[in-house]
Amino acid sequence: MENTYDVIIAGASNAGAMAACAAAEKGAKVLLIDKQGSSRFLFRSFFAALDSNAQRRAGIKVDKAKLMNFLTLFFQDNVDERLLWTWANHADETANWLEDNILKPNGGVLRPQKDAHYETVVNTAFNTELAIATPDNGWAHYGDWVIDKVKELGVTLKYNTKLEELVTDDSGAVTGVITSDRESGEKTEYKANKGVIICTGGYGANVELMKKWDPLGYKKNVYSDGPRDDGSGILAGLKVGAARDEEPAEIIFDRGAVPVGTKAEDHYVIDFKDPGYFWMGAYPLLKVNLKGERFGNESVPYQFDINAMAKQPGYLEAQIWSEDTMDHLAQFDTQGCSRLGWPGIYNTEENKEEIQRRIDDGLVKKADTIEELAEKLNLPKDNLVNSVKRYNEMCEKGVDTDFGKEKFRLFPVDKAPYYGVIMGGRLLATLDGLRINTKMEVIDQNGDPIPHLYAAGNASGGFFWGSYPDRIPGLTCSHAQTFGRLAGQYAAEN
Repeated sequence: MENTYDVIIAGASNAGAMAACAAAEKGAKVLLIDKQGSSRFLFRSFFAALDSNAQRRAGIKVDKAKLMNFLTLFFQDNVDERLLWTWANHADETANWLEDNILKPNGGVLRPQKDAHYETVVNTAFNTELAIATPDNGWAHYGDWVIDKVKELGVTLKYNTKLEELVTDDSGAVTGVITSDRESGEKTEYKANKGVIICTGGYGANVELMKKWDPLGYKKNVYSDGPRDDGSGILAGLKVGAARDEEPAEIIFDRGAVPVGTKAEDHYVIDFKDPGYFWMGAYPLLKVNLKGERFGNESVPYQFDINAMAKQPGYLEAQIWSEDTMDHLAQFDTQGCSRLGWPGIYNTEENKEEIQRRIDDGLVKKADTIEELAEKLNLPKDNLVNSVKRYNEMCEKGVDTDFGKEKFRLFPVDKAPYYGVIMGGRLLATLDGLRINTKMEVIDQNGDPIPHLYAAGNASGGFFWGSYPDRIPGLTCSHAQTFGRLAGQYAAEN
């Protein structure tokens, strides 16, 4: 009986750890497995909510109906609206549980952010962000706290243990899992009396699946930041009859610096150590294609920038700025992790240090003239000169008559030295997965639940489509943790 549990969960990150806690709180005997040796650094630092206790203390309340209508419009209704509303109706209780059970006992806080300013429809923003922080506005790396809670609740946690396949009975109900040991390869079968929950993430590190399920994503992304995301949980679900999203969904950063001359179709680097990371790429500075021509409004959600870039030759873009630009980044008023200063990634001086590191490694080019910069970036000289001249004229007038960028985000490139970098997309995660219903049950092609099989987080589908709505900061983390908790509760009550 030592290999028999009530609930078995594959994947010990945001969704899986929350599922384990929720199932254990319901009295279930729980096994939590993960194919890697640790998951402590995977817990995301921004959580979205609408009317959590932390937001109430700060006087913030997000209009639920407005947000749901925006998401429906953003996704063009290519999602299951019932899942959107399920998240909206349960995100606050998850945030409150996280604050009361994980953060407060360890000195952490949920810090609401109030910067949801926007002026154009394309940048519609919502005050959903809760930064998971320390009282002195530092980063609360709370993964260890979550894992400690998992163990405190009596969950059996096994690392270096990979889900290989699901076990079913004659009726098609899931009865357990077969796992493999990462080091020895030894396989073990575990029985689940109540349910199995797949929380294994997406498939961005599986090149074959990217080419098959998200071929354009494979071309426009030059880096993938999730080496764990091999799609194994999704594949296991498909083998027992699960349905999956038929169109890709993804969260992409416009922060992937590559060497001049890179061919994007041949450059897909999978590495959690962040090679080529270029945070300032998320700023709405002047961007041109490989012909040196401006091709759109840079002041859009960061994945929209990559989508527009993917319609240009070579699936890459160049960002152009001047020394003066780096002393005025605050005026661009970016949100989420790209914001200047806490809880963003860096301040002005740290940004300049990063630029120098990228100059040293050859990714960022510096020049005394635009002509020289064009040569260093291998861009057509006349085209880049004309693009910069045109852009500067509009900055001086304060009106972008070409693409409609807001006045406060227009900043000229008119003082040497000049800088430039070639960039592509940086895949944070794929977001399409196994189809589920509002009880987190995995469903088949007929929409019927596969008995005793659940999914949450990026391995689950139906919630996202196409691009990620980054003006609802914290949504992926909240989606994973909220649906993870629900999956744990429903499985334990099965």
